[in-house]
Order: sequence, then structure tokens, then C-alpha cells
Amino acid sequence: QVRLVESGGGLVQAGGSLRLSCVVSGIPFRIRGMGWYRQAPGKQRELVAAISSGETTNYLDSVKGRFTISRDNAKNTVYLQMNSLKVEDTADYYCQTRWRAEDCWGQGTQVTVSS
Repeated sequence: QVRLVESGGGLVQAGGSLRLSCVVSGIPFRIRGMGWYRQAPGKQRELVAAISSGETTNYLDSVKGRFTISRDNAKNTVYLQMNSLKVEDTADYYCQTRWRAEDCWGQGTQVTVSS
């Protein structure tokens, strides 16, 4: 059974930092690409950052230079370091992977950035 468990969300002031973690089980983590998505109230879910099995990364334009995605294959964990947070980064954040032609999601972790 595929399982993704996010943690690290919380309330932070604008300009602050948070690091999200997502522990993955049930799949061969090291060969899978991983993504972090977010969904703000009333908005569609959007891809924030992704990392391939070879550690190639890509980012949503609005987070480039502020967010960093990384992975630790020994810990089956993907991270999202978020610096210089803005009010508009407020959302529920989800990690995602694809396995056997299906998208797999965690339960999400809430990030709230106050002004």
C-alpha cells in the first residue's frame, strides 16, 4: 500500500521559513519522481516543485529562488524548504508521486503565512 505522510506545516509570519517533509512508503522511492503541490481556498491545486529520480528539479515561477525541493533516498523522504514566505503562499501543501499509472497523494499539511 502506497502511503505519503506530510509534516512541517504551520503558522509563520511573512518573510519566515518552513520546511515540509513527506515520508513515502510502499513504493521503490528512489526511482520515483516526487512533487509538491498546493491548493489555496477557492483555487485549483498547482504544482509548486518537482524532483526527478535523478534529482532534476523544476519550480513554479512564483517560488523560484525562495523554495527548494530535495530528497533523501535513504529516508524515503522528500522535502520542501520554503524561505521568504509570502501571504500568497498560504495553502494546503501535498506531496505526490505516480505509481502504476495512478497519482498518489498525502493528506496534506497546512501552511498559513500572516502579514
